[in-house]
Amino acid sequence: MALTDLHGDIVADKLSGSVPDSVEKSDLRNVWIKSEKLIEVCQFLMSEDDFRMDYLNAVTAVDFIDHFDVIYQLTSTSTQQRVTIRVSLTGRDNLQIDSVTKLWGGANLQEREIWDLMGIKFTGHPNMKRLLLWEGFEGHPLRKDFL
Repeated sequence: MALTDLHGDIVADKLSGSVPDSVEKSDLRNVWIKSEKLIEVCQFLMSEDDFRMDYLNAVTAVDFIDHFDVIYQLTSTSTQQRVTIRVSLTGRDNLQIDSVTKLWGGANLQEREIWDLMGIKFTGHPNMKRLLLWEGFEGHPLRKDFL
């Protein structure tokens, strides 16, 4: 059975009813949520009967110069559907978001890689230190403002 994309608007509607004030916007494949609601949203998506998102495919980040998006690609192994959750972070300094390692252990190295290369710190991470570069390295080389 092939994976299908769960329409972002359907997920946004479910979230709006179950996790109030969490959705910022949605489109065909994505749902943008407020950063302070990340854990609550992920817990809901893991327990939702219609499309239990029990597998974290990937966590990544994109630097858009005026903001960063942290992107979570989730899959339901029972329904073979997937959805992308995005969290926008504004600013360039002291970027932080909650860690999802307690929900999906596979996020551990991915969050460390994002910290190392993009400079987004994951609060509550069990071992938030550089993964690819050495401790003491100055900067985060995948940021657009890295010189």
